[in-house]
Amino acid sequence: MLAIGLMSLVSMDGMSQKKNKVIAHRGAWKNTGATENSIGALEHAIKLGCYGSEFDVHMSADSVLYVLHDHSIQGTNIETTNSAELSKIKLANGESLPTLEAYLKAGSKQKKTRLILEIKTSKISKERSLALATKCVELVKKMKVEKITDYIAFSWDVCLKVKELAPKAHVEYLNGDKTPDEIQAAGLDGIDYHLSVLKRKEDYIPAMRQKKLTTNVWTVNDEADLKYFLEKDVDYITTNEPELLLSLSK
Repeated sequence: MLAIGLMSLVSMDGMSQKKNKVIAHRGAWKNTGATENSIGALEHAIKLGCYGSEFDVHMSADSVLYVLHDHSIQGTNIETTNSAELSKIKLANGESLPTLEAYLKAGSKQKKTRLILEIKTSKISKERSLALATKCVELVKKMKVEKITDYIAFSWDVCLKVKELAPKAHVEYLNGDKTPDEIQAAGLDGIDYHLSVLKRKEDYIPAMRQKKLTTNVWTVNDEADLKYFLEKDVDYITTNEPELLLSLSK
């Protein structure tokens, strides 16, 4: 009985990193009033105690890195615009469009919530995608947040580039078209596949576990789907509903 009581106290005090599967998609924004991919959304994810907070990174025309999901904001294309112009843009919550440096600085103030950095594929060229990957790794090292930063990308070449530059980094592939064997052979650390892929290929989940590689699933918002993947015991679930997932996974 004492052991059970102690376990209950532990679960009430906060989930262990192993049990906490919650990755806030673009931060915790939907139920907090923050703008997605804002520093405010990151701070809300940290306050909630999420395992990780996912965000997206692009490179400006003059090679400054910005956090934003879409390639454009308010009619302005990130890749073809200089930082002097991008710095004038305000998000809906009043924040400036965050640079990756400012975002990492905010994330570096804590150690419990991981920074899940998605390197967005350039619409201009493969070379720009690889240059962005290189600059992301360099800035993560400069900001001294390697120990709390993971990388994800839809580009296979970008994933391989990150692994080349940062062999100890945790790198997951997003596109859904590689088998567990291919992930292992490439030296990557896991998959981060859309829920439709992992529902169709359920066998990937135990196969990844057997290889001691991780499985993340995106973007799972429906309660039934959240419960489905909790029952499948995936390592991480990326969601716009971190509060709901936290309550379900206690």
